[in-house]
Amino acid sequence: MSKPLVEKIKDEAKKEGFILAGITSPKAPPHISTYLDWVDAGRHASMGYLADDRARNRRANPRLILPEAESILVLAAPYPDPRLVEASEKDSLHGQISAYAWDDDYHLTLKEKLQNIVAFIENEVGHPIPNRWYTDTGPILEKDLAQRAGLGWIGKNTCLIHPKIGSYFFLAEILLGIPLPIDKPFAADHCGTCTRCIDACPTQAILPNRTIDANLCISYLTIENKGEIPKELRPKLGNLIFGCDICQEVCPWNKKIALNTKNEGEIKIDSRPDLITELSLTPQEFNKKFKNNPVKRAKRRGYLRNVAVALGNAGDPDSIPALEKALDDIEPLVRDHAKWALNEIKLKGK
Repeated sequence: MSKPLVEKIKDEAKKEGFILAGITSPKAPPHISTYLDWVDAGRHASMGYLADDRARNRRANPRLILPEAESILVLAAPYPDPRLVEASEKDSLHGQISAYAWDDDYHLTLKEKLQNIVAFIENEVGHPIPNRWYTDTGPILEKDLAQRAGLGWIGKNTCLIHPKIGSYFFLAEILLGIPLPIDKPFAADHCGTCTRCIDACPTQAILPNRTIDANLCISYLTIENKGEIPKELRPKLGNLIFGCDICQEVCPWNKKIALNTKNEGEIKIDSRPDLITELSLTPQEFNKKFKNNPVKRAKRRGYLRNVAVALGNAGDPDSIPALEKALDDIEPLVRDHAKWALNEIKLKGK
């Protein structure tokens, strides 16, 4: 007896490297009001694309994205566990890059996998089907859909958490113009009274209603933020130069998961780079070093801005020559933050 189509689809997703797969409907997500309140309060910072009418309407009604949608396949793909890098490599003159960026850009790597799954489904049903796929790029509430598809619960740090896998994974979705059996939502909330993520956040960006104030979030400040990092927040960044894993690292559900070096992505870049060396990267060197890597999203000026802040926080006089050289950088953003860093080192040396 042949397997039902939905089982074949989930098996194929596993072959493509996805570790979780579930089906939900294109109905309105359950937490759309939380999202609308979040953008109305300005918690999205400068990310205006999250607050326009198109973003609001499509997140409230996935069928505006694909009118023929009858089901949504929600998938999870793993990325490296931060524990793969020893704590001894986290000294102050080495920056920290978020674990999800240690491998190639997931927007690139997951694209082919999602296209392969669509091709597989069309081959199984014998005809083309309307579809639309996303991974962190479309106007949908990914974590809401994932929870409704049974992949886990939305934790207090806003990450989707699976009790056996933790939260170190990307989400992806395929809207499909065919009906499929719907999975049961993940109903349990295993955060309980734990507040470790909230307590550990250096900038107190995690809000009580399971949302994050992007204006304070280190991931936003070091990646999506294209301008200056507020001076009052710079000391709280420590040596974080691209993204932040703190709220996930302290989560008990990640701590209890056995460290498995298999099938967790590759460490293709120096995840704890030398800050003094990084500050000297030319535009050509930056583009070559981070080709096909998520760090390119910050652009050179944003990345070196972050590096300068980390050097200021380190307070090591050995970085003064590099920072003084950065005062002549082609980018005003780099020059301004290098100047701040030099002043910080002088203050620390008094």
